[in-house]
Amino acid sequence: METYNQRSISTIQASRRDSLKDTALGLVSTSSFPAIVGTADMMLKSAGVHLVGYEKIGSGQCTAIIRGGIADVRLAVEAGAQTAEQFGQLVSSLVIPRPYPNLDIVLPITSRLSKLMEEGNSSRLSNLAIGLVETRGFPAMVGACDAMLKAADVHLAAYEKIGAGLCTAIIRGTVANVAVAVEAGMFEAERIGELNAVMVIPRPLDEMEQTLPLASCWIEQRQPLNLPVNIKEQVAEIEVLQLPDLANIPLKITEEIWEEEE
Repeated sequence: METYNQRSISTIQASRRDSLKDTALGLVSTSSFPAIVGTADMMLKSAGVHLVGYEKIGSGQCTAIIRGGIADVRLAVEAGAQTAEQFGQLVSSLVIPRPYPNLDIVLPITSRLSKLMEEGNSSRLSNLAIGLVETRGFPAMVGACDAMLKAADVHLAAYEKIGAGLCTAIIRGTVANVAVAVEAGMFEAERIGELNAVMVIPRPLDEMEQTLPLASCWIEQRQPLNLPVNIKEQVAEIEVLQLPDLANIPLKITEEIWEEEE
């Protein structure tokens, strides 16, 4: 059984390497979590690429990692870098056309880094707009969360810490409600402490959903469908009768004599 499992794992890894053989690797780094989410959203919507996830290395620096065709990755990274530069949060960007296989094995650039929505689970907040408010200091973020929840019909999905005292509150709701809530959170964060960055994403893609942090209270496990089954009464067991061996049964042969008529 162990040998069979090892062969299966080797086969899966080989097929995964084959699927990534001619793909490129793209990375864009920012100094803010809302900025990296907005950058990743722009990259996904500008070219046919896949978002692997985010790598957070501390001091507020985050890197979005994408994979796809060489032309798509180049286009996506260019769009992402321009977006991050507009936010004033761009740190660096990189495109590697055909990364060496050893990079795929060692570095977290092939599988999702934050797979919070497990297979078979769903979220009640899916397909809703995303609002992010980043503060420097935890009290400012908590105050911003309270103000956002009281200002509009939104839900607090999760929060993210990326070092250097930066905390990001993530809310979900309709586009109008998220916009109103983020504005209220900005004013409250500035009143309490320091506001660092904000972001509103009206229509997030599915890959964006899977890479964002999500509190466990919003994750729903899909229950199996229970169908009514008519169970009949159990039939009593029939006693099995053993038949005698016919070869050992004595046969009575009656001899009849026929008299011939004269």
